[in-house]
Amino acid sequence: MGDIVWLDSDQTPFPLPENALKDPNGLLAAGGDLSPKRLINAYSHGIFPWFEKDQPILWWSPEPRCLIDDEHLHISKSLRKRLNKRDYEIRIDTEFERVIRACAGRRKNSSGTWITEEMIQAYIRLNAIGVAHSFEVWIGEKLVGGLYGVSIGPCFFGESMFSHQSDTSKIAFVHLVKQLTDWGFALIDCQLENPHLGTLGAYPVSRERFLTILRKEIVKSSPISEWKFTWHW
Repeated sequence: MGDIVWLDSDQTPFPLPENALKDPNGLLAAGGDLSPKRLINAYSHGIFPWFEKDQPILWWSPEPRCLIDDEHLHISKSLRKRLNKRDYEIRIDTEFERVIRACAGRRKNSSGTWITEEMIQAYIRLNAIGVAHSFEVWIGEKLVGGLYGVSIGPCFFGESMFSHQSDTSKIAFVHLVKQLTDWGFALIDCQLENPHLGTLGAYPVSRERFLTILRKEIVKSSPISEWKFTWHW
């Protein structure tokens, strides 16, 4: 696998993200574990795990990175119309495990998922200590869309989203961006570009630019103490 660093389970330090491979793009290290301490350390340095079943844990810092903010957030006419209907309820952290398991479900044009059971249990542990959070879209008593990610200081690192009805992942995404902006978050990381995120206004930045912002902000305290909505559409 080239010159990547192999980690053991005793909290071996990560190499600098700038040392990630170009091929495959952003691969930095392999091995280690998914303990809360290791995951928090990784995200704090702009690194995240991404691997498939039967692979070692792989750690990434891609170039470029993908960000979103309120200024770039794009709400199409059709999505705005759906938001204006307000036929849904947004909740935070009421069913985190259901959200991550829904994100792990098979997608169109995909035979599997990178969200393994090992990953699911790791992020459930992060949720239990207030580091991972879910934004959920409910219609009545049905969970129809949502997303989850990791929050450290004023930085949020999005992981995955799902939609069981049209536009519901987009509804969760809009509420995430608007609410985090209202709270004063400084960075919302989307990790990798994809067409779905692009339609919502997510944009690429160089890894250098991303790390400059991250290193400045990650040392600050979280701007909030409670994950309860203060912003409403």
